[in-house]
Amino acid sequence: MTTATQSSNPLRKVPTRRISFEESLRDLPKHFAEGDDLVASHVAASLSSLFPDGEDFFVKSVRHYRDEITDPELKRQVAGFIGQEAVHGREHRVLNDRLAELGYPTKAYEKITRVGLNLRTKYAPPKANLAATAALEHFTATLAELVLSDEHTRQQFGPNAVQEVFTWHALEESEHKAVAFDVYKAVGGSERLRVWTMRFLRYGFVAAVAVQVAVSLAMDKRTYKPGVLRKSLKKFRRSPVMSRKVWEQLKDYDRPDFHPDDSDTDALVEEWRAVLFGDEGSLNDKLASSGKSAVA
Repeated sequence: MTTATQSSNPLRKVPTRRISFEESLRDLPKHFAEGDDLVASHVAASLSSLFPDGEDFFVKSVRHYRDEITDPELKRQVAGFIGQEAVHGREHRVLNDRLAELGYPTKAYEKITRVGLNLRTKYAPPKANLAATAALEHFTATLAELVLSDEHTRQQFGPNAVQEVFTWHALEESEHKAVAFDVYKAVGGSERLRVWTMRFLRYGFVAAVAVQVAVSLAMDKRTYKPGVLRKSLKKFRRSPVMSRKVWEQLKDYDRPDFHPDDSDTDALVEEWRAVLFGDEGSLNDKLASSGKSAVA
Protein backbone atom coordinates (compact mmCIF):
# COMPACT_ATOMS: atom_id res chain seq x y z
CA MET A 1 0.00 0.00 0.00
CA THR A 2 1.38 3.41 -0.88
CA THR A 3 2.00 5.85 1.91
CA ALA A 4 -0.20 8.44 0.24
CA THR A 5 -3.34 6.36 0.92
CA GLN A 6 -2.78 5.67 4.61
CA SER A 7 -3.48 9.03 6.26
CA SER A 8 -6.73 10.65 5.18
CA ASN A 9 -5.36 14.00 6.33
CA PRO A 10 -1.56 14.37 6.55
CA LEU A 11 -1.99 17.79 8.21
CA ARG A 12 -4.06 16.48 11.12
CA LYS A 13 -2.61 17.50 14.50
CA VAL A 14 -3.09 15.15 17.44
CA PRO A 15 -1.22 16.71 20.38
CA THR A 16 -0.87 15.01 23.74
CA ARG A 17 -1.77 17.45 26.53
CA ARG A 18 -0.62 16.70 30.08
CA ILE A 19 -3.59 17.90 32.08
CA SER A 20 -5.06 17.28 35.53
CA PHE A 21 -8.59 17.91 36.82
CA GLU A 22 -8.07 16.27 40.21
CA GLU A 23 -8.01 19.45 42.29
CA SER A 24 -11.08 20.98 40.62
CA LEU A 25 -13.10 17.78 41.17
CA ARG A 26 -12.65 17.72 44.94
CA ASP A 27 -15.72 19.83 45.72
CA LEU A 28 -18.01 18.22 43.16
CA PRO A 29 -21.60 17.88 44.49
CA LYS A 30 -23.56 14.61 44.27
CA HIS A 31 -25.94 15.78 41.55
CA PHE A 32 -23.58 17.93 39.55
CA ALA A 33 -25.59 18.27 36.32
CA GLU A 34 -27.40 21.50 35.44
CA GLY A 35 -30.08 22.27 38.00
CA ASP A 36 -28.95 19.36 40.21
CA ASP A 37 -30.57 17.12 37.60
CA LEU A 38 -30.86 13.49 38.64
CA VAL A 39 -30.86 11.59 35.33
CA ALA A 40 -28.26 13.75 33.55
CA SER A 41 -25.87 13.28 36.49
CA HIS A 42 -26.23 9.50 36.35
CA VAL A 43 -25.87 9.39 32.55
CA ALA A 44 -22.62 11.39 32.70
CA ALA A 45 -21.31 9.22 35.53
CA SER A 46 -22.16 6.02 33.65
CA LEU A 47 -20.43 7.23 30.48
CA SER A 48 -17.36 8.26 32.46
CA SER A 49 -17.15 4.82 34.04
CA LEU A 50 -16.66 3.26 30.60
CA PHE A 51 -13.78 5.45 29.52
CA PRO A 52 -10.70 4.33 31.52
CA ASP A 53 -10.72 0.72 30.35
CA GLY A 54 -12.41 1.55 27.07
CA GLU A 55 -9.58 3.93 26.19
CA ASP A 56 -7.05 1.26 27.17
CA PHE A 57 -8.77 -1.17 24.80
CA PHE A 58 -8.63 1.41 21.99
CA VAL A 59 -4.91 1.93 22.54
CA LYS A 60 -4.17 -1.81 22.51
CA SER A 61 -6.24 -2.32 19.36
CA VAL A 62 -4.44 0.41 17.42
CA ARG A 63 -0.98 -0.27 18.87
CA HIS A 64 -1.20 -3.88 17.67
CA TYR A 65 -0.92 -2.63 14.07
CA ARG A 66 1.50 0.24 14.61
CA ASP A 67 4.42 -1.60 12.98
CA GLU A 68 2.36 -2.14 9.82
CA ILE A 69 1.90 1.60 9.28
CA THR A 70 4.40 2.91 6.74
CA ASP A 71 3.09 6.45 6.29
CA PRO A 72 5.10 8.70 8.65
CA GLU A 73 2.16 11.11 9.05
CA LEU A 74 -0.23 8.35 10.11
CA LYS A 75 2.45 6.96 12.44
CA ARG A 76 2.71 10.42 14.02
CA GLN A 77 -1.07 10.58 14.40
CA VAL A 78 -1.15 7.10 15.95
CA ALA A 79 1.39 8.25 18.54
CA GLY A 80 -0.81 11.25 19.30
CA PHE A 81 -3.91 9.04 19.49
CA ILE A 82 -2.21 6.74 22.01
CA GLY A 83 -1.04 9.70 24.09
CA GLN A 84 -4.44 11.39 24.13
CA GLU A 85 -6.34 8.22 24.97
CA ALA A 86 -3.95 7.39 27.81
CA VAL A 87 -4.58 10.80 29.40
CA HIS A 88 -8.34 10.45 28.86
CA GLY A 89 -8.32 7.15 30.73
CA ARG A 90 -6.31 8.61 33.60
CA GLU A 91 -8.48 11.70 34.06
CA HIS A 92 -11.76 9.83 33.82
CA ARG A 93 -10.46 7.41 36.44
CA VAL A 94 -9.85 10.42 38.69
CA LEU A 95 -13.40 11.62 38.00
CA ASN A 96 -14.76 8.12 38.64
CA ASP A 97 -12.95 7.96 41.98
CA ARG A 98 -14.66 11.18 43.05
CA LEU A 99 -18.04 9.99 41.77
CA ALA A 100 -17.62 6.75 43.72
CA GLU A 101 -17.05 8.80 46.87
CA LEU A 102 -20.39 10.48 46.15
CA GLY A 103 -22.19 7.13 45.87
CA TYR A 104 -22.13 6.33 42.16
CA PRO A 105 -21.23 2.72 41.20
CA THR A 106 -18.48 3.88 38.84
CA LYS A 107 -15.77 1.57 40.20
CA ALA A 108 -17.99 -1.49 39.81
CA TYR A 109 -18.76 -0.43 36.23
CA GLU A 110 -15.05 0.08 35.57
CA LYS A 111 -14.37 -3.49 36.72
CA ILE A 112 -17.16 -4.95 34.56
CA THR A 113 -15.88 -3.03 31.55
CA ARG A 114 -12.29 -4.12 32.20
CA VAL A 115 -13.19 -7.81 32.50
CA GLY A 116 -15.34 -7.75 29.34
CA LEU A 117 -12.76 -5.94 27.22
CA ASN A 118 -9.90 -8.09 28.49
CA LEU A 119 -11.83 -11.17 27.40
CA ARG A 120 -12.48 -9.62 24.01
CA THR A 121 -8.81 -8.71 23.61
CA LYS A 122 -7.80 -12.27 24.51
CA TYR A 123 -10.22 -14.17 22.29
CA ALA A 124 -11.35 -11.90 19.43
CA PRO A 125 -9.14 -11.44 16.32
CA PRO A 126 -7.06 -8.25 16.43
CA LYS A 127 -8.76 -6.89 13.32
CA ALA A 128 -12.18 -7.35 14.94
CA ASN A 129 -10.98 -5.39 17.95
CA LEU A 130 -9.70 -2.65 15.67
CA ALA A 131 -13.08 -2.61 13.90
CA ALA A 132 -14.78 -2.19 17.29
CA THR A 133 -12.40 0.65 18.14
CA ALA A 134 -13.13 2.44 14.87
CA ALA A 135 -16.88 2.05 15.43
CA LEU A 136 -16.79 3.25 19.02
CA GLU A 137 -14.60 6.17 17.99
CA HIS A 138 -17.48 7.21 15.73
CA PHE A 139 -19.74 7.12 18.80
CA THR A 140 -17.39 9.38 20.74
CA ALA A 141 -16.80 11.65 17.74
CA THR A 142 -20.56 12.07 17.23
CA LEU A 143 -21.12 12.95 20.87
CA ALA A 144 -18.02 15.16 20.87
CA GLU A 145 -19.32 17.17 17.93
CA LEU A 146 -22.58 17.67 19.80
CA VAL A 147 -20.78 18.82 22.95
CA LEU A 148 -18.62 21.31 21.06
CA SER A 149 -21.40 22.69 18.85
CA ASP A 150 -24.33 22.84 21.27
CA GLU A 151 -24.24 25.02 24.38
CA HIS A 152 -27.26 23.32 25.92
CA THR A 153 -25.49 19.96 25.79
CA ARG A 154 -22.43 21.41 27.54
CA GLN A 155 -24.57 23.07 30.19
CA GLN A 156 -26.22 19.76 31.02
CA PHE A 157 -22.96 18.64 32.61
CA GLY A 158 -23.30 21.48 35.10
CA PRO A 159 -21.25 24.62 35.84
CA ASN A 160 -18.32 22.66 37.24
CA ALA A 161 -15.26 20.55 36.45
CA VAL A 162 -17.34 17.74 34.91
CA GLN A 163 -18.26 20.07 32.05
CA GLU A 164 -14.58 20.94 31.68
CA VAL A 165 -13.59 17.26 31.57
CA PHE A 166 -16.15 16.38 28.92
CA THR A 167 -15.44 19.48 26.81
CA TRP A 168 -11.69 18.80 26.83
CA HIS A 169 -12.37 15.15 26.02
CA ALA A 170 -14.68 16.20 23.18
CA LEU A 171 -12.00 18.41 21.64
CA GLU A 172 -9.43 15.64 21.61
CA GLU A 173 -11.90 13.05 20.31
CA SER A 174 -12.57 15.42 17.43
CA GLU A 175 -8.85 15.88 16.82
CA HIS A 176 -8.18 12.15 16.45
CA LYS A 177 -11.59 10.93 15.28
CA ALA A 178 -10.29 9.41 12.02
CA VAL A 179 -7.04 7.84 13.26
CA ALA A 180 -8.35 4.38 14.23
CA PHE A 181 -10.49 4.34 11.07
CA ASP A 182 -7.47 5.16 8.89
CA VAL A 183 -5.42 2.44 10.57
CA TYR A 184 -8.24 -0.05 9.98
CA LYS A 185 -8.30 0.84 6.30
CA ALA A 186 -4.50 0.83 6.04
CA VAL A 187 -4.20 -2.73 7.36
CA GLY A 188 -6.89 -4.07 5.03
CA GLY A 189 -9.93 -4.18 7.27
CA SER A 190 -13.00 -5.32 5.36
CA GLU A 191 -16.15 -3.30 4.76
CA ARG A 192 -18.32 -6.20 5.90
CA LEU A 193 -16.60 -6.42 9.29
CA ARG A 194 -16.59 -2.64 9.69
CA VAL A 195 -20.32 -2.22 9.04
CA TRP A 196 -21.57 -5.26 10.95
CA THR A 197 -19.45 -4.35 13.95
CA MET A 198 -21.12 -0.96 14.11
CA ARG A 199 -24.60 -2.41 13.62
CA PHE A 200 -24.07 -4.62 16.65
CA LEU A 201 -22.45 -1.91 18.77
CA ARG A 202 -24.98 0.78 17.86
CA TYR A 203 -27.65 -1.10 19.77
CA GLY A 204 -25.44 -2.96 22.23
CA PHE A 205 -23.64 0.13 23.50
CA VAL A 206 -26.84 2.12 23.98
CA ALA A 207 -28.51 -0.82 25.75
CA ALA A 208 -25.51 -1.32 28.06
CA VAL A 209 -25.45 2.36 29.05
CA ALA A 210 -29.21 2.32 29.65
CA VAL A 211 -28.88 -0.65 32.00
CA GLN A 212 -26.01 1.01 33.85
CA VAL A 213 -27.99 4.22 34.30
CA ALA A 214 -31.06 2.31 35.52
CA VAL A 215 -29.03 0.42 38.15
CA SER A 216 -27.23 3.60 39.20
CA LEU A 217 -30.53 5.45 39.62
CA ALA A 218 -31.95 2.57 41.64
CA MET A 219 -29.10 3.02 44.13
CA ASP A 220 -29.78 6.75 44.60
CA LYS A 221 -32.23 7.69 47.38
CA ARG A 222 -33.25 10.83 45.52
CA THR A 223 -34.73 8.69 42.76
CA TYR A 224 -37.55 7.72 45.13
CA LYS A 225 -38.61 11.22 46.07
CA PRO A 226 -42.08 11.88 44.59
CA GLY A 227 -41.95 13.39 41.12
CA VAL A 228 -38.16 13.78 40.90
CA LEU A 229 -37.45 10.89 38.52
CA ARG A 230 -40.44 11.60 36.29
CA LYS A 231 -39.53 15.28 35.95
CA SER A 232 -35.87 14.48 35.27
CA LEU A 233 -36.67 11.83 32.66
CA LYS A 234 -38.99 14.22 30.87
CA LYS A 235 -36.22 16.81 30.77
CA PHE A 236 -33.63 14.30 29.53
CA ARG A 237 -35.88 13.14 26.68
CA ARG A 238 -35.66 16.70 25.31
CA SER A 239 -31.86 16.63 25.44
CA PRO A 240 -30.00 16.98 22.11
CA VAL A 241 -28.29 13.68 22.98
CA MET A 242 -31.65 11.96 22.47
CA SER A 243 -32.36 13.59 19.11
CA ARG A 244 -32.97 11.69 15.90
CA LYS A 245 -30.12 13.67 14.32
CA VAL A 246 -27.59 11.98 16.61
CA TRP A 247 -28.96 8.52 15.77
CA GLU A 248 -28.85 9.26 12.03
CA GLN A 249 -25.25 10.43 12.35
CA LEU A 250 -24.38 7.15 14.05
CA LYS A 251 -26.12 5.20 11.26
CA ASP A 252 -24.17 7.14 8.64
CA TYR A 253 -21.21 4.90 9.53
CA ASP A 254 -22.89 2.12 7.54
CA ARG A 255 -22.42 3.90 4.19
CA PRO A 256 -20.00 2.09 1.87
CA ASP A 257 -18.03 5.30 1.26
CA PHE A 258 -18.19 6.57 4.85
CA HIS A 259 -15.25 8.38 6.43
CA PRO A 260 -15.18 10.20 9.80
CA ASP A 261 -14.00 13.38 8.10
CA ASP A 262 -17.26 13.52 6.10
CA SER A 263 -18.55 15.55 9.06
CA ASP A 264 -16.25 18.56 8.88
CA THR A 265 -15.35 19.65 12.41
CA ASP A 266 -12.13 21.51 11.56
CA ALA A 267 -13.62 24.91 12.43
CA LEU A 268 -14.98 23.57 15.74
CA VAL A 269 -11.60 22.10 16.62
CA GLU A 270 -9.79 25.36 15.90
CA GLU A 271 -12.37 27.34 17.88
CA TRP A 272 -12.13 25.11 20.95
CA ARG A 273 -8.36 24.83 20.83
CA ALA A 274 -8.31 28.60 21.21
CA VAL A 275 -11.03 28.65 23.90
CA LEU A 276 -9.43 25.94 26.04
CA PHE A 277 -5.71 26.23 25.29
CA GLY A 278 -5.09 29.52 23.48
CA ASP A 279 -3.22 32.46 25.00
CA GLU A 280 -6.14 33.02 27.39
CA GLY A 281 -7.32 29.40 27.39
CA SER A 282 -9.69 28.44 30.18
CA LEU A 283 -7.85 25.17 30.89
CA ASN A 284 -4.27 26.42 30.69
CA ASP A 285 -4.03 26.42 34.48
CA LYS A 286 -4.64 22.66 34.48
CA LEU A 287 -1.80 21.88 32.07
CA ALA A 288 1.60 20.69 33.22
CA SER A 289 4.51 22.64 31.72
CA SER A 290 5.12 19.81 29.23
CA GLY A 291 1.45 19.92 28.28
CA LYS A 292 1.66 23.61 27.52
CA SER A 293 4.48 23.05 25.09
CA ALA A 294 2.56 20.20 23.46
CA VAL A 295 -0.25 22.47 22.37
CA ALA A 296 1.77 25.44 21.26
